[in-house]
Amino acid sequence: MGVPAFFRWLSRKYPSIIVNSVEEKPKECNGIKIPVDTSKPNPNEVEFDNLYLDMNGIIHPCTHPEDKPAPKNEDEMMVAIFEYIDRLFNIVRPRRLLYMAIDGVAPRAKMNQQRSRRFRASKEGVEGAEEKQRIRQEILTKGGFLPPEEVKERFDSNCITPGTEFMDNLAKCLRYYVADRLNNDPGWKNLTVILSDASAPGEGEHKIMDYIRRQRAQPNHDPNTHHCLCGADADLIMLGLATHEPNFTIIREEFKPNKPKPCGLCNQFGHEVKDCQGLPREKQGEHDQFADCPPGSEQEFIFIRLSVLREYLEKELTMASLPFTFDIERSVDDWVFMCFFVGNDFLPHLPSLEIREGAIDRLVGIYKNVVHKTGGYLTESGYVNLQRVQMIMLAVGEVEDSIFKKRKDDEENFRRRQKEKRKRMKRDQPSFIPGGQFSPQALGRGNRSSPQAISNPRQTAYEMRMQDKHNSTPSSSPNTSFTSDGTPSPAGGIKRKAEDSDSEPEPEDNIRLWESGWKQRYYKNKFDVDVSDEKFRRKVVQSYVEGLCWVLRYYYQGCASWKWYYPFHYAPFASDFEGIADLPSDFEKGTKPFRPLEQLMGVFPAASGNFLPPTWRKLMTDPESSIIDFYPEDFAIDLNGKKFAWQGVALLPFVDERRLRAALEEVYPDLTPDENRRNSLGGDVLFVGKHHLLCDFVLELYKSSSTEPMDIPPELCHGIQGKLTLNENAVLPDQTVESPVPLLRDLTQNSAISINFKDPQFQEDFVFKAVVLPGAKKPAPVLKPGDWEKTNNNGRPWRPQLGFNRDRRPVHLDQSAFRTLGHAMSRERGQSGSGVYSNAAPLGAYQGNPYRPLLGGQPQIPKLLSNLRPQESWRGPTPLFQQPPQRYERNSGAAPLISWNRMLQSQGAAFQQNQYQGVGGPMNYPHRPDDRMDRGRQGYGPGRPYPLPPPAGRYNWN
Repeated sequence: MGVPAFFRWLSRKYPSIIVNSVEEKPKECNGIKIPVDTSKPNPNEVEFDNLYLDMNGIIHPCTHPEDKPAPKNEDEMMVAIFEYIDRLFNIVRPRRLLYMAIDGVAPRAKMNQQRSRRFRASKEGVEGAEEKQRIRQEILTKGGFLPPEEVKERFDSNCITPGTEFMDNLAKCLRYYVADRLNNDPGWKNLTVILSDASAPGEGEHKIMDYIRRQRAQPNHDPNTHHCLCGADADLIMLGLATHEPNFTIIREEFKPNKPKPCGLCNQFGHEVKDCQGLPREKQGEHDQFADCPPGSEQEFIFIRLSVLREYLEKELTMASLPFTFDIERSVDDWVFMCFFVGNDFLPHLPSLEIREGAIDRLVGIYKNVVHKTGGYLTESGYVNLQRVQMIMLAVGEVEDSIFKKRKDDEENFRRRQKEKRKRMKRDQPSFIPGGQFSPQALGRGNRSSPQAISNPRQTAYEMRMQDKHNSTPSSSPNTSFTSDGTPSPAGGIKRKAEDSDSEPEPEDNIRLWESGWKQRYYKNKFDVDVSDEKFRRKVVQSYVEGLCWVLRYYYQGCASWKWYYPFHYAPFASDFEGIADLPSDFEKGTKPFRPLEQLMGVFPAASGNFLPPTWRKLMTDPESSIIDFYPEDFAIDLNGKKFAWQGVALLPFVDERRLRAALEEVYPDLTPDENRRNSLGGDVLFVGKHHLLCDFVLELYKSSSTEPMDIPPELCHGIQGKLTLNENAVLPDQTVESPVPLLRDLTQNSAISINFKDPQFQEDFVFKAVVLPGAKKPAPVLKPGDWEKTNNNGRPWRPQLGFNRDRRPVHLDQSAFRTLGHAMSRERGQSGSGVYSNAAPLGAYQGNPYRPLLGGQPQIPKLLSNLRPQESWRGPTPLFQQPPQRYERNSGAAPLISWNRMLQSQGAAFQQNQYQGVGGPMNYPHRPDDRMDRGRQGYGPGRPYPLPPPAGRYNWN
């Protein structure tokens, strides 16, 4: 959602919603990587039922990452996507369903933002390539050293759009990936997998929400299903709250600012392209084995617990003496609706509401003051009461003038403080301070680990010498003036730096919202109309109100209209929302989405036309084309009061759907059969393995060759309902699944099966109720009284807990322990997954017998490997690291070493106990009673309708 600062605001205001994830890493034995057994209990001490992946949030960082070198080709990109999904699956470990949704054709309202993003990306990519080429020539002219320029086409991220060959290939690769995991990974053994690729219309996250809504309306749905949704967009929080499911969690990457990025010219860390000096790369490691590994740790994940957010909102939104019954579910819906005013993917935010200025807190305060007069809530199951919304908006309009003046005062105060800070630092700074990685580091700033190794020290040393040379006293010249004591005078020709000046260049602001007459100037500059034109202002307000109704309906009921969009670049003022109670809020029914290639014509710039058929591409560049005005070569960006170009408004012409379709009618006959296939709308595909209860039922459908849609028996599929139809390109048992990636092997012994899946269908006027379902159990309260205080945690900075059990007792290590670990552990352990794309873990690691037992003469393996699961496929004596952790009394002193003969007597069955109990476990947690351990975990006891985890045998099921 278009609220860049929303998650930052939310996590600071409600910090307890964040939980750091616990991730079990693969172990290595004798140089062989042992994959994690995801069929074991979740180390986060919570069991998830369903995992939903908003795939576009995975595809983008894997295809063009910012913190490591980009993959060299599409094959490496696909492998990186597979590894990313594996890592998420290892953390979440769903037990019932994995739903992977890729963005399909979006509604017309979303296409405006997609068009703006793709035009910007194309423009910035071309400008960046030209700048890199210019700097490269300058460095080579000066005799610098740069690696030879790779002869490869620049990866255009615009290809991550439905209808392109890239997305078609991605769908094939994901089908192969799912089949491989269902065959080989025990954690997928009883899992139902649904893949909704780019051919299925709709945004990925909204396809997921539509699935949840339709399953909730079925009689066999489990109201206590624990959902986990992966994605980084802020609107996922709104969508999760809109489901009214009591157990809903979001997993996302933890944002870490100032992460090191490689230089685009020399691929070294420590500087940007503009600062590159062309120095030769230094050897990283004794044998240069760390050349492709960026400095820093691997990206970590965090959980956002929406059940805890609901606790916060219930505390904040509870109101006394209401003229109607208080309902927390309806209050949460109103809170979600009010968040739309500060921005979303479909509407610009109101000028007076900025998330960084506490706009949501202001709206909530006004809401609580006005709700006594409204006589009820603002929304109900996705439908808006405009009369009550008008009261809220007019209350905001009364304070708009003071908001604009306060914004100006805050900006001036900030500039004044920055100016004073620069003067103070310039006055107090010593003559020379080493900068960059050699700069002095203050002690006690929360750095728990040892100092990091210097990255690219030669480049850093060069920059230090240049800084020292720059700061040294300039030599005298004929034009140098001197003071009375003979020292050079700074006033005789030393030009003052721009950053030392009293005033900073600011973008010109012709609106001046803090001065009287701001509304007149706003409409004149932004809309080119006079403020007295009431008819036009009414049209803008009506379109914005329609947008609010459309967005809320989209979140709670699905897409109300595929054709509607907001036809302006800017929003009206809150004070203009007069008389909106009688505005119509209905939308045209029966609308259909664009086809994939039609959407490409609507969102692509001419520079990305190579993804389109030749005759279609010509419509973007031919001066005689009837739609050439849709594809400007350059366009203006209105900063609209902001400082950075990415925050501005791209002033692109809106696409006229009728003109576009009329122009495309002439070139439709030129499509090839493959292009016609990519231009068609598809659906979802369901996958199951041979151990799934639904597998035999699906196999019988293929044997009967029935063309009629069949209902899924809910008792065979964890209560999931829908229609099944035969798939022409199905994955079938005993048929080879060819690998679309040359790096990976074909599946010659396939036992998985796939079939087309369609969600349960309802009448067009059916209303999905936004309520908590009967039988749903409210999660136990998590927040404690201290969580409501502003200065909790005894004044220390708040830190999220680790895992879902807040009574977990972590172990703390001092500096000496870290130094010991540094000697005992090799550097390779910290470099896994940090920039290497050549291996696809754990494909092929589950079959056969690739491991060797330890010989009697080999040394003992450290206890770090003591939690590995025994394998039934091994023969001979049980290796040392297969033994269960030995238990000792707390007061018995240090545990003695165990002899090899005694270790051979231990059996693998002892590992059925919880690996996190006992002193000998991998994390050295102290003993805890079993009932306390089970209190924070959803077990597999009565009431959980899905099967038990697989037995100890992991690699051989037969």
